[in-house]
Amino acid sequence: MRRRSAGALAALLLAVGALLAFAELAGEVIEGDTRAFDEAVLLSLRTPADTADPVGPQWMEAAFRDLTTLGGTSVLTVVTLATLGYLLLAGKRATAALVTFAVLGGTLLSTLLKTGFERPRPDLVAHLVEVSSQSFPSGHAMLSTVTWLTLGTLLATVQPTLRLKAYVLGVGITIALLVGVSRVYLGVHWPTDVIAGWCIGAAWALLCWLAAGRLRRAAGQR
Repeated sequence: MRRRSAGALAALLLAVGALLAFAELAGEVIEGDTRAFDEAVLLSLRTPADTADPVGPQWMEAAFRDLTTLGGTSVLTVVTLATLGYLLLAGKRATAALVTFAVLGGTLLSTLLKTGFERPRPDLVAHLVEVSSQSFPSGHAMLSTVTWLTLGTLLATVQPTLRLKAYVLGVGITIALLVGVSRVYLGVHWPTDVIAGWCIGAAWALLCWLAAGRLRRAAGQR
């Protein structure tokens, strides 16, 4: 019981910290204080003679193109639907509802934030993949964090050892980080877009997990 309470408190503190970080970053973006940082990072990932040419060998660009799809709508939809199918067949309807709420709610929140901030995409370097929506926060970074962190948390809860729990969570976090980095490398997001996406995505996933745990405990007490 104490371990569960400590875990919930830690998750709450992390969620609050992520929300505060997002709010602080959003304020700086609105004021234009992050422009120098964003431009320096983007330019450091392109060859000085040609800003359409990313640094590194050809296979690196191909790898990042592949990695960025792990945060795309199609992949996340397939992963989410496959997870929901498994959970429903296993009779875990409450968990299926949590996953649905987390992913759909995160998608709606991402859309609202993009519409509200209306930050244009980077025009400093060439885009190496097609994009159409606004830039802040990064939808790929946010939704990959929401989806992979939610799934990682669910899998971690049923692991018998702390080592396995850490591994499963680590895999989910690593995927979200790689997706975010790929968006900057491919030139379709400012670095602060991605950092903001990670922050708000982590906060949303943690808050959904906490709410689900509270509902489960309340149902068990009835």
